[in-house]
Formats: sequence, structure tokens, C-alpha cells
Amino acid sequence: MRRISLIAALVLIVTARPAAQHAMDLRVDQARLSRLDAVLQQYVDENRIAGAVALVLEDGKPVYERAVGWRDKDGGARMTPDSIFRIASQTKAITSVAVLMLVEEGKIGLTDPVSRYIPAYAKTTVAEKKGGVVQVVPAKRAITITDLLTHTAGISYGTGTDVAKRYEAKGLGPAAGFGWYTADKDEPVCGTMERLASLPFVAHPGEEWVYGYNTDILGCVVEKAAGMSLDEFFRARILGPLGMTDTHFFLPQEKKDRLVTVYASGPGGTVERAPDGARGQGHYLEGPRKNYAGGAGLVSTARDYARFLEMVRNGGALGSVRLLSPRTVALMTHNQSGLLHNGPRLGWSLAFETTEQVGGSGLDPVGAFGWGGAYGSVYRVDPSSGVVMVLMLNQIPNTTDIRSKFQTLVHQAMVP
Repeated sequence: MRRISLIAALVLIVTARPAAQHAMDLRVDQARLSRLDAVLQQYVDENRIAGAVALVLEDGKPVYERAVGWRDKDGGARMTPDSIFRIASQTKAITSVAVLMLVEEGKIGLTDPVSRYIPAYAKTTVAEKKGGVVQVVPAKRAITITDLLTHTAGISYGTGTDVAKRYEAKGLGPAAGFGWYTADKDEPVCGTMERLASLPFVAHPGEEWVYGYNTDILGCVVEKAAGMSLDEFFRARILGPLGMTDTHFFLPQEKKDRLVTVYASGPGGTVERAPDGARGQGHYLEGPRKNYAGGAGLVSTARDYARFLEMVRNGGALGSVRLLSPRTVALMTHNQSGLLHNGPRLGWSLAFETTEQVGGSGLDPVGAFGWGGAYGSVYRVDPSSGVVMVLMLNQIPNTTDIRSKFQTLVHQAMVP
């Protein structure tokens, strides 16, 4: 009887396999993907975006790459595939990889209190609002490394009305561009993050998903655990080995002509040049070059960032270079925040937003992951079909729907 049951089970597995395989066997249809050409060009022609670079990889190979519009519209410089963009929060995933590399080496523990590396976080506080009055109270527990990776530490960017004045007084929140900007600071990132620890946060650890300085704090943790600056760690351990030669915290002068001008969605939805300074062009060329922000500090290209994502999609390796083990990558690409981040439709892993239900993020399949940056960029990885998609633009604020249109047009090209 047991033998019959075993045979029946094997038959079920064998007969079910083609259907399961068929569900995953989607490939990029080039004719359908070419629909992107017209849409990207339309947004440029209508002056809704100044320019962009779109790149799609399938199983690590480029199947779509387009540069549209202008790198510098006023200067007459056309966008090119090697144009360099400010990638803001796309930096976060790279910092998360740095943390997990040190976890694999036994130098950081996921459940470690942050205070083990930055003592200023031993006793943090929370701004609680009761009866219309804000009271600063001790945090219910210590903040851990995992809290920071999942954005569940209760740490915002300090721009909310309950805490904004306190943050601004210490050079953060409203005093830091849109809250996250530190490229103009004449101090190392650990100095900034130690000062942050003296300010009240907006939720108790583990109770809410709050987007903020979490990954900037992790950048300081990497510096403490590795005994080198975040810039040095990135160059030696991640960017160099992966061949990401155009990714920097501050741009070398010889590459300045490839840096994209920042634009902004103005009145009527048309673009205009963004101002100089923290809320526009930034200090990535002429800044103090001292503050390596793990949360939002890098500049990069579509090609470079796609290489990084391909490493993640491939289980932690790119060619002969391995940064992480497949088990660590599985941990960092699956939801680790329960229902706190848009649950049950979307989750947050140790580095990315994850799609938990069909319809959670447009046409994303369950298991896809990605994020974007404040300057308008977006990226998504679909492990089920081997696709990596990256759209780079520098537009802040960006009031267009180009990011969602880009993702939809890539997904609709996936057919049996």
C-alpha cells in the first residue's frame, strides 16, 4: 500500500511539473517591448520629462536599452546610455548588501542592538502624541540591526510636524533638503548619525514601518564593523568586484560632463531646471566629499545598477565574483516585516519592497522585488522570468506616472 502511494505521489509530481513550468516559462517579446520606445519619447516630446535611460536584462543579457531626451536640455547635451544619475534611495540596497556581507563574516549580528556599534543608540526616545500634546518618552526596547534593515525602527526623515523643529535645529529633517540629503555636510556620516540618536523618533521599534534614516545609520554600522569608511568598503568589496566603475558617492571631476542635470515637474506638469543646492542639483561634484550616506548618497548609471541587481537575482554572484550566499540572498529578497509595509499586498525584506499578492504592484508577479529613488528612478527584479528592469531619470519632484508606465510596459512584454 505504501508503495502504491509513493508511485501515485511521483506520478502527481511528474504530471504537475509541465503546468508549473509553463506558468514560469515567460520570455521577453521584443515586438511588445518596443512599445516602450513610443511612450518614453512621448514623455520627452510633451516636456513631461527631460530625459531618461531605460535598461532591461533577461537572464543577465540586455534585451532593451534606450536613452531618450536630454542629459542637459539647456546645454543641448543629449542623454546617452552611460549618463550618470543621482540614485538617492537606490543606495539603500547596496548598503544592505554590505551589512549582510559582514553578517556572513560574523562581524555583525542581525539581532544585535545598534548600540553595540554606535553607543549613542543605547537609550532612544519616541515622540508620542496624546490628546494633541507631543510627549517624548523612552523607547520600549532597543533598536536592532534587523529593525533598521526592515525600516521598522520607528525612524523617519524628521519632516513630520511633531518633530520637524527639533530635527531642523540639529541640521536634519527640514534642514537636510527634503529630509534625507547629507552630501553637503562637512562631517563623516557617523557624526551625523550620532547626533540623530539624540532626537526623538516617531514610533517604537517593531511597531510600524517608517521610512527614514535607517540605512544611513547602517552605513555607520558598516564603518564601525569593517574599520573603514563606507566609501572604501563599497569600492573594495562591492563596486570594484562587480565592475561598477561609474558608481560613486562623489563624482570624479573627469566624469562631470556625464552627470545628468536635475529637473523638476513644474506648473502644468512640464519640466523646468531644478534649483542648485540640496533640493536640486546637489553637491555631488563640489561638495565637502566627507559624508558617505548609505541611505541616499550614490550616483550611478543604469548599466552599473543593473549589474548589482543581476548579482542579487543570481543568488549573490556575478560571473566568478560572489558577494553573498544564496541563503542570505533569499533572506534579503523575501518579506521580513510582516504586514507592516502595505500588507498583505506588499512587504519589505532586508533591502527591497516585495510583491506578496498579484496586483500588489501593477503587473508584478508574486516574488518580484525592487524600489526606486527620490530623483525619479525605479527598478524591479522578477526572479520567475529572470528579468531586471531599471529606469533612470533625475527629476525631483516627479509628478508624472512614467515609473508605473515603464514597469507595465516591461511586464506586458512577458509572454509564453
